[in-house]
Amino acid sequence: METDLAEFEGKNPNDRLVMHVLYGLHTLAWFSGGVFAVIAVIVNYIRRADESDALYIDHHNYMIRTFWWTLGWLVLLSPLWLLLFLPGLAAYGIVWLWYLYRCVRGWMRFNSHRPT
Repeated sequence: METDLAEFEGKNPNDRLVMHVLYGLHTLAWFSGGVFAVIAVIVNYIRRADESDALYIDHHNYMIRTFWWTLGWLVLLSPLWLLLFLPGLAAYGIVWLWYLYRCVRGWMRFNSHRPT
């Protein structure tokens, strides 16, 4: 019986770098009008499909959930912009702070080799 050594192969530094880049893209998404987040979530889906390490899968799922929850909240709160400018600005500001918190929290936990 032959053992598949690829199954026991550890993570290489490139995998870790990709995760840091993805967290960076998500964190800077607001400065790109969300373009960085869209790029990052697409890469999250692609990388997660081929991932076998539970920690990496957890962090991909975390970033994907953060993206979709943020988008959902932005769509749900968008009518506030029609009512008055200030409520829309306040609501989007709160969503931005929550998104930033999720990105920084996840990134710090990943850097410490901990699950989300």
